Amino acid sequence: MPTRGACDGIVTTRTTNILGQATRQADMDFNGTWKVYSEENLEELLKVVGAPDMVAKMRKEIKPVWVIEQNGKDFIYTMKNPIGTTVHSFSLGKESEMTSPDGRKFKCIVREENGKLIAVTEKFTSVREIQGDDMVETITAGPVTFISRSKRV
Repeated sequence: MPTRGACDGIVTTRTTNILGQATRQADMDFNGTWKVYSEENLEELLKVVGAPDMVAKMRKEIKPVWVIEQNGKDFIYTMKNPIGTTVHSFSLGKESEMTSPDGRKFKCIVREENGKLIAVTEKFTSVREIQGDDMVETITAGPVTFISRSKRV
């Protein structure tokens, strides 16, 4: 009877290059509805990116819900909160125009790297990733680092 190796029947989420280093995740599962449950340094971030005081005041009382739809390299992000709904659509590696919570337009390119979605603008860098059951977004703007944690609902 043949023996089975230690890896038989195990599906991994990472591939390995010839040097044995992790390269990228085989699948990013951002699809679904996510409810923000924790935010750190929100007010500081909003100040650094120049959001009006009224927006900052309203936003700190709200925990948004994200609906993310992924179809290959194409994404639709919908942020829902009592103030309104904002929809962003983008394709990985292509410049997209997005809208800030206070209506300002900005351009960015979102790329995938090691299972993370990374968006870079002239004012901030956003890294969104899955950590266990959470979706974690880390936004760095100047000296401020904002961290948002969400759970699937």
